[in-house]
Amino acid sequence: MFGELVPVGGGDPIPLLKKNLLVGRRESCDIVLRFSNVSAHHCQLTVTGGYWYVRDLNSRNGTKVNGVRVTEKRVDPGDTVSVAKHKYELRYSPVDLGAVGPPPPEQAEADIFSKSLLERAGLEGRKIQRIKLQPERDDEPARYDITDDRPGQLRTFKQRQEPI
Repeated sequence: MFGELVPVGGGDPIPLLKKNLLVGRRESCDIVLRFSNVSAHHCQLTVTGGYWYVRDLNSRNGTKVNGVRVTEKRVDPGDTVSVAKHKYELRYSPVDLGAVGPPPPEQAEADIFSKSLLERAGLEGRKIQRIKLQPERDDEPARYDITDDRPGQLRTFKQRQEPI
């Protein structure tokens, strides 16, 4: 056994039997939490360097460590992990799991700056529509081309949307 999740407020402890555990509502998960506010695949618990880490799997109601919503974080012994609104104290011994020396730093600066703000916000890769002006037939109404420097130039254009 690699530790246990003890429900805050009472209940049977959940043994952590593997070093990589999927937590969610689905029966295929390693730790099944049968609550309607828990996502099908809610979060993942992983042992790295003798410490447990929790990673939220884009769950609807989020994952928290000690009351702070996280996407990925080291969970120290005695910390409280909240899966949706359900709180559990994580009990384990880092030494028994192979930890040597002090705990690793929370998150290296290189990791923080390795992604753009758009990527971290989940906005990267969305298609943006850009309007291009194309010359059109003579039967269309005329518009002025404001990008043409020559005075009095009248051209006709149509709008065409293209993804970037």
